[in-house]
Amino acid sequence: MIRLTVDGRTVEVPAGSTILDAVNAAGAHVPTLCHLKGNSPVASCRVCVVEVEGEPYPVPSCSTPARANMAVTTDSPQLLAWRRTALDLIIADHGLNSTNYCFSCEKNGACELQDVCRELGVESPSFPAREGKEPVLDSNPFLSYNPNLCIRCQRCVGACNEAACNHTLRASKHGLRTSIEAPFGEGWRQTDCESCGNCAQACPTGALVVKRREAYRSWETERVRTTCPHCGVGCQLDLVVRDGKIVDAEGAPGPSNRSLLCVKGRSGSFDFVSSEDRLTTPLVKNRETGEFEPATWDEALDLVARRFGELKGQYGGESLAAFACSRSTNEDVYLFQKMAHVALETNNIDSCARV
Repeated sequence: MIRLTVDGRTVEVPAGSTILDAVNAAGAHVPTLCHLKGNSPVASCRVCVVEVEGEPYPVPSCSTPARANMAVTTDSPQLLAWRRTALDLIIADHGLNSTNYCFSCEKNGACELQDVCRELGVESPSFPAREGKEPVLDSNPFLSYNPNLCIRCQRCVGACNEAACNHTLRASKHGLRTSIEAPFGEGWRQTDCESCGNCAQACPTGALVVKRREAYRSWETERVRTTCPHCGVGCQLDLVVRDGKIVDAEGAPGPSNRSLLCVKGRSGSFDFVSSEDRLTTPLVKNRETGEFEPATWDEALDLVARRFGELKGQYGGESLAAFACSRSTNEDVYLFQKMAHVALETNNIDSCARV
């Protein structure tokens, strides 16, 4: 453990921690933009700078290792001036130089850049705005990238490469300028992008968004924690609900997914809920008409149990097979195979989880 002081308070953090870890452990606060916990720090925004006794200039807390006996200050007039200058430079290169951008942006109300600007009192850039606009890349059916709103924090690159391990997004240099190469334009099918959307969830602005965000604003919604229904991994996600209808899904910090989702979990886990084609009651075929008719659960389950019992009695348990759905949880599949072994008396058990 390393012992240091933050704003006069002594804290201990494990070796290898950053100053930001120590700040959080001390219950203090510094604003961040480019920081994404669990990924390599880029320290590109310089909004999280702090003062360290003996250092001539403020240092980025997200990337500076904590050392024993450090004396860290998180709040001072000089720090506020440094942070405001850094933020001023960021928004001069961002869509905030146009008053229409924030109101029309899909992330309005959920934008971390907005939040930090309010916190530091930076309302408009004092530096000249960057000339020219870059085209929006939106050929991908799920994701859209607007480079004009990008602050080059590279959180999307970290989420894609280090967290999701897809290695599809990357940062490149054009002279002195850093740019994000996002494969969402023409030819996106030829890339190895899985459209998982973890990059969009990591983006602090409206540069990278899941397209369905156009249908809602965050202040109109509530979130419900649940388990993804697509496989047995048990990924946790938050369903975004607006007026009683699910409009989106976001990765939540579960032990198996750590806020990550695949394309199925993010873009295919809830649309069926409000589908007009969804079955909401069991159907049993009328033998006289050949048509399926609504039945109660008791009627349907009694019919299935009776027919399985008749088949087992006539041909033996090995005449039956049990096939589990890969979308079932591990607990459900365990009970299913137990029922097959004990009730149906069969060893013919399989699952489509291999695909």
